[in-house]
Parts: sequence; C-alpha cells; structure tokens
Amino acid sequence: MSNINALKYFELFEIPVQLKVNTEGLTKKYFELSRKFHPDYFVNAGDEAMAEALEKSAMLNKALKTFQNADETLKYVLTAKNLLQEEEKYELTTDFLMEVMDINEALMDADEADAKDELVKKVNTIEAEIFAPVQFIIENYQEGKTSELELLQVKDYYFKKKYIQRIKKELNG
Repeated sequence: MSNINALKYFELFEIPVQLKVNTEGLTKKYFELSRKFHPDYFVNAGDEAMAEALEKSAMLNKALKTFQNADETLKYVLTAKNLLQEEEKYELTTDFLMEVMDINEALMDADEADAKDELVKKVNTIEAEIFAPVQFIIENYQEGKTSELELLQVKDYYFKKKYIQRIKKELNG
C-alpha cells in the first residue's frame, strides 16, 4: 500500500520517485525553486499565500537534505510506502547480529593498527555483501514496478547498514 501524497519531495523537485537520487543538478534545481517559493515574494499576496510559500520553502530545504543523503532517501521512500515506521524495532537475522557482535568484541580488543586494519577490511566486506543483493533494486527502482518484496529487502539492508555505520564510526573514532 503506497502513500503517494507522502512522496511530495519528489513532486516538488519534479523528479521521479527513486531510491538513489542523482544529485547532479539537484542544487541548481533547489536554487531555482528557492527563488520561486521564497516567502519574500509573497509578502503582499495575503496570509494564505505566505503560509503556503513558507511551507514549500521549508519542504524544499528538507527535501534537499534528504536527497543529498542516500540513507535518508531510502528512509523517506520506505516510510512513505508504509514499510518503515519511526522508532521501529526491526529484527535482523541472528547470523548477522552474531557477526556484528564478534566484530564489536574484536574492536574492544584491537589496540594495534594492524588489528584495526583487519577489522576495517572485514567491515567493508560485510558492507559490500549486504549491498550486493539490493544494488540493482536501489539503482533501478521504478515507481509501481518495484515490488513490495524488493522494497522489504531494501528495508533489511537499511537496518543492517545502520549497524555497519556504527562500527565504522567506532573504528574511525
């Protein structure tokens, strides 16, 4: 079940719904729309027109921020499709969680650069492995053609990637 009205960011930018937004030309479109909807141009147009301009201007800023972050774009589309809930407690496979736990334990014990380098390699390998099954779906998403089952695979990837990003942050921090 799709909530088409929730996909307003794409409508605003006049681009098709997608899971991976091509950011080339996005800033140019943002500035074009910013000029069109800037509240200063609606000062004498009445309260209703001013309120709409403020709303569109705020939405434009949120849309750009979302489209510039691949994970936020995934989250936005999955949420709009009612496949992702705010603060959702998503259950990942035990195998994946055990693998993450092993890496976290190794990270606590890794004092030397060589040990951390090995963990970085392992984490990068896992990241590539979780992306491989959904890469085609993400890069070739088509509204109305990509199935809910495929989107649920993307959702699984989204949550796994969050774990991987936390580990990467630890490794870099």
